[in-house]
Amino acid sequence: MISSTTSNNHIIFLCTFMVCCCCYSCSAKDNITTGELINDSVDYLESEGMKFQMGFFSLENTSEVRRYVGIWYKEDPKTVVWVANRDNPLPDSTGVLTVAKDGNFKVLNQDPTAHYFSTDIGAHQITAVKLYDNGNAVLINVATKNILWQSFEFPTDTFLPGMKMDTNMKLTSWKSASDPGSGSFEFQLEPDTTRYSILNGSATYIWKSSKMSTNSFDDNQIFSKAFNLLSNTPPQKRNIILPNRTTSSQTKYQSINQSVVDANSRLVMGHLGKLQYFSYSGVLKSQWLLEWVEPKDACSIYKVCGPFGMCTGNNDSLCICLTGFERISPDDPTGGCKRTSQIFHRSTKDTFINITMVNMDDTALPFIRANNEYECIKKCLENSDCLAYSYSSQKYGQGIEDPSRKNTPGCWFWNTEPNNLRGEGTHNISFRVSESSQEPSINSPTEKLKKRKSSSAKRVLAISIVGSALALALFCGIGYTTYKRLVNRTNKQNNKGSTSRNTRTNINELLHLDHPKEDDREGLDVPYFELETIIDATNDFSEENRLGQGGFGPVYKGRLPEGEEIAVKRLSSLSGQGLQEFKNEVTLIAKLQHRNLVRLLGYCIKGEEKMLLYEYMPNRSLDQFIFDQTLCASLDWEMRFNIIMGIARGLNYLHHDSRLRIIHRDLKTSNILLDEDMNPKISDFGLAKIVKGKDIEDITNRVVGTFGYMSPEYALDGVFSIKSDVFSFGVVLLEILSGKRNTGFSQSQRRISLLGHAWSLWIEDRPFELLDQKLMKSCNSSEVLKCISVGLLCVQGNPDDRPTMTNVVMMLGGDMATLPNPKEPAFIPRRDHGMSSSSSSSKQDTQTKSMLTITQVAGR
Repeated sequence: MISSTTSNNHIIFLCTFMVCCCCYSCSAKDNITTGELINDSVDYLESEGMKFQMGFFSLENTSEVRRYVGIWYKEDPKTVVWVANRDNPLPDSTGVLTVAKDGNFKVLNQDPTAHYFSTDIGAHQITAVKLYDNGNAVLINVATKNILWQSFEFPTDTFLPGMKMDTNMKLTSWKSASDPGSGSFEFQLEPDTTRYSILNGSATYIWKSSKMSTNSFDDNQIFSKAFNLLSNTPPQKRNIILPNRTTSSQTKYQSINQSVVDANSRLVMGHLGKLQYFSYSGVLKSQWLLEWVEPKDACSIYKVCGPFGMCTGNNDSLCICLTGFERISPDDPTGGCKRTSQIFHRSTKDTFINITMVNMDDTALPFIRANNEYECIKKCLENSDCLAYSYSSQKYGQGIEDPSRKNTPGCWFWNTEPNNLRGEGTHNISFRVSESSQEPSINSPTEKLKKRKSSSAKRVLAISIVGSALALALFCGIGYTTYKRLVNRTNKQNNKGSTSRNTRTNINELLHLDHPKEDDREGLDVPYFELETIIDATNDFSEENRLGQGGFGPVYKGRLPEGEEIAVKRLSSLSGQGLQEFKNEVTLIAKLQHRNLVRLLGYCIKGEEKMLLYEYMPNRSLDQFIFDQTLCASLDWEMRFNIIMGIARGLNYLHHDSRLRIIHRDLKTSNILLDEDMNPKISDFGLAKIVKGKDIEDITNRVVGTFGYMSPEYALDGVFSIKSDVFSFGVVLLEILSGKRNTGFSQSQRRISLLGHAWSLWIEDRPFELLDQKLMKSCNSSEVLKCISVGLLCVQGNPDDRPTMTNVVMMLGGDMATLPNPKEPAFIPRRDHGMSSSSSSSKQDTQTKSMLTITQVAGR
């Protein structure tokens, strides 16, 4: 039984508490002074410009009451940037935020002995706490105006403009999305360097930035914005407030004026171990855009494959060893690699293996001028510590400090073991190995060096012999070529009219066609397969091995003598793809290495026959799944989202990360192939174009592509760019979501495109009606909404409004509260609404442009 005394005490406490609440002004203000309170669930501080608020908050998805004091952006949804009592939450809603009599800023509850947070200024002073428009909470000595403490000096997981990262500061992740307690991951500036790193615990590195310098080998430009933020590089009209440290053990500050700082960006150490950079855009409504994240993939993790191990990004074989190296531990592919044979220091007995399109850590020695690659080889061989070199005829990177070094040939050297080798890069690097670890080759760098040291007398003799041999060979070649032309002309006249060009060539005739001319094979640096091998592999191009019909001819399944399954694309003579388009596809794919791009195994040219050999995709093309009423049920939401992400990553690689900037120009669902694990791979590069340097746009008089996937500026004006591919990706994305084709789409009695239907549902706030009904049970609603929004952003009429594929990957993969509002998509009107979707496009598109070549969407 409760005593009357205890009951009276409770009543007195409640009455006192209610009187205090009533007497305290509920209107938000930006400061409190000694003795004033901020009560939980009643009051909060708000910065003068109403950008930030400070008070009590709880997080959703928690089973118990946990109250925290924090600072957050005012706009909805609430984004918390600082937490006072992150590891010591209040168990109820009776807490207060106050400036105590001793001058300290404290978080208390009704038990005055329980301190959930307190500053430690070390002396009794009359103080006040003020919240500024840069998100900084500052404890000020009222008499002297000196700042005694500020939240910017003690961040949690978020770095804001106005802070300055030094070796005494670090960002510590939350434990989880619903727990702001100190997590496992820390972001910090390494002592005595300009390098930043993410650690798991105190010792394990997760990620390291490149050295922040203008001549960094890694040339990590994507980190530059965050680097400016961390180094407190002020934008225009920004007044940064920095502490004036003294030799005292206590931090003192000058009397300063906390000016308004545009909080237009922030850096967050995420609870999953990823560093995220957000930028703010409030043109249409409040929105935070995730610009980049590190580590962005498995290969970005520090030392993921160990010394001399290369990360491929392939889940099945993430790490591989270079030629001349083997795994240190056979059971641990991530444990690194060791040499199979020791190198000879200061000896030309060593040679080099060249790895193309690779990225490596930026531990190279300073750039050294060299007239040619042989000078790099010589200098490396003469240095016993040199393990690798990289030569370039033009200086890497931009913004060279010394103008005289720009476009200067030269090389870098490495004398430490590489720990961060990654494929899909932009550099060519040669690693030093023993000659005994690989087969000798006259093309090896050391052999070239030895040949350059030959005496002049031997050179003259060799040139004379070779010249005589070439003259004889040329004479014989001319005679043989003349004879073959006469024979071929006779054969053609005898066989004229016997068969049409579009009928299947007889196998016996194929075997007797001419071998390819050297001019035809020039520049095709991929394996050449004899026609006999392909005929055997495909069982004479039998119908049972026929996989389908592509835009440029039939595709057959085959099996090489070694047992490897292949897909053979046999170009039709009526396809419109000539030798140049064929060579274009071969040379392009040979230089591209990405897990979401189809891999080219080889090619064959014989007579009029042109064939490409690809890795076999057992699940064929994407369109056969999403447009088939039976097969589409096997693609649940998780699988479709992974396919969308894979296509986006592959296209982003073509536009931004490959050694060449490539515009595909014919991205569509039938050109997305699926491997045994349903991973997507972009194929068909016959129409792809390389744009030079930093160019992202070009123009053509011959428009080629597929109706329904082509951007309006390309179809109507011949202008193509990376934004043309973005448009095509948006169409593919919406088709994957809806299970409907963009062309031939009809809704009720309206003949509109899928894009028009998606836009109507979007502006009517009914976006989920676009989704394929078979996905309703398995879908993630937030991911679906994000995908629809991104799809509509990609198909906007103005190319400048469309995002880049880098932004698309970030938007799809990031935890973004809001996305930009899409504008009305582009509509390409049909020329003849009476045609069916399967009819030929030759008539309906002739009015579009004089040199317009558009293929109709059709299944393989």
